[in-house]
Amino acid sequence: MKRLLLSCLLSSAITFPAIAALPTGHPAPDFKTQASLAGKVFSYSLKDALQKGPVVVYFYPSAYTGGCNIQAHTFAVNADNFAAAGATIIGVSLDSIERLNDFSADPDYCAGKVAVASDANGAIAKSYDLTVKDAAEGKKDSRGVEITHGFAERTTFIITADGKIAATLEGLKPAENVAKALEIVQKLATDKQTAK
Repeated sequence: MKRLLLSCLLSSAITFPAIAALPTGHPAPDFKTQASLAGKVFSYSLKDALQKGPVVVYFYPSAYTGGCNIQAHTFAVNADNFAAAGATIIGVSLDSIERLNDFSADPDYCAGKVAVASDANGAIAKSYDLTVKDAAEGKKDSRGVEITHGFAERTTFIITADGKIAATLEGLKPAENVAKALEIVQKLATDKQTAK
């Protein structure tokens, strides 16, 4: 009986979802990768970006897909508000840098205002304890182009200049994700002013 009970407990434990993304207070893993802004490739370093202030690192499944299009557009519309709060934004997906060049320049999405970085093998997403799924055969983007890369789960991290995660945003709709991220960086800016 004990063996059966133990067996049932173990099998049910295996079916639970994986541990969530890195939590608040955890050091943010540093990363360097190719990124694109307004269709131009550059080398992105989280460590360098943090020297300017907080960074919003948002992981998304794929450029040119429904929710990701909304999220990129909403970040672009609010880019000046994030900048006013002293924060920079970097989107990260498993897209190739070529796809991201198009996406970063597209006036309907990143609109040349939001940089997006390529995590082609999913290593950056995994370092943040995010689930990475393999490419889904036959899946096409909103332009009708087949998506041949894997997908990281949609999660946003707000990272303070000291390299710590101030907030982890999961399970929100794309536009809500952006609104919450903006609310957090604005509070960080207010708290910094108050502390002076």
